[in-house]
Amino acid sequence: MKITDTAGFGRMIKERRKELGYTQKYICEVSGISASFISDLENGKSTIELGRAIYLANLLGIDIELMKRG
Repeated sequence: MKITDTAGFGRMIKERRKELGYTQKYICEVSGISASFISDLENGKSTIELGRAIYLANLLGIDIELMKRG
């Protein structure tokens, strides 16, 4: 899946979390990340913190790859 905006990133996080059968509450408990942050991320809020977003993606087994276009 090519991610081009925060909404797409959030959808990927939410889809993967649900695939794994994790609730937002469970993620909060194991990661220490707040429920409001996870909700904001999954809903594509553009003011999220990149470091936490990457941490959460890794926690859910999502690899993030950046490549030059062209």
